Amino acid sequence: MNYPSDLPQANASLDLSRLPRHVAIIMDGNGRWAKRRGYLRVRGHLTGVESVRVVVRLARKLGIEYLTLYAFSDENWQRPTTEIRALMNILSRFVRRELPELRENQIVLRAIGDLARLPENIQRELIRAEEASREGARMTLSLALSYGGRNEILRAAQSLAEDLRAGRLQPQDITPESFASHLYTAGMPDPDLLIRTSGEYRLSNFLLWQTAYTELYFTDTLWPDFREEEFIKALLEYQHRYRRFGLTQEQVEARVSSTARG
Repeated sequence: MNYPSDLPQANASLDLSRLPRHVAIIMDGNGRWAKRRGYLRVRGHLTGVESVRVVVRLARKLGIEYLTLYAFSDENWQRPTTEIRALMNILSRFVRRELPELRENQIVLRAIGDLARLPENIQRELIRAEEASREGARMTLSLALSYGGRNEILRAAQSLAEDLRAGRLQPQDITPESFASHLYTAGMPDPDLLIRTSGEYRLSNFLLWQTAYTELYFTDTLWPDFREEEFIKALLEYQHRYRRFGLTQEQVEARVSSTARG
């Protein structure tokens, strides 16, 4: 399959017909990147924003439908107040400055997490950006903010319990699909590929329910250095994985053959 000529040459062997529909990224390593260079941590966060721009643009060019970025976790609220304030300022500027490009490229911005904990001005900007970018969207960029996977599952269970108590739902009506509809990511497919930068090998409370069958890719590259070539490496590795979802290889091949005939 031909690929756009303006994409990096490293993707010469990338099969655009076998790209993940949904990519999630744990953007880790901003602080370490800054520390190694003798900078304040905020410099790492600012440089990391450019990596966000690069990855979003490339994902859109490739036709990836969903990109979810772990931007601020529940646990991040424990960081020094000065760093939290700086991160909120960076987020606010990002939303305002990137909105025109998002709209131009038909990318809807979506925020997931315990958004009520965010400053009110940030909440308003996120709502405004989502509404302004929704029309004609061909890609969804989700920012996980004040997000925690365990809290997400807990809130979903509480919501289902309320439905049970109110008689709107019976126990037998609770299925994986109905449970997923109560998560922050309702309406989105589960990630096909999850990337974590900076050499750490854990999920860090990110999309715990959604990543049950997700392919995991870990790289030592720190997030501010994660650009087009690194993203393409992750996508190429994904295309070398064989996803069976509990089936045998023969069953998968038979299913693929049946789909092709149909």
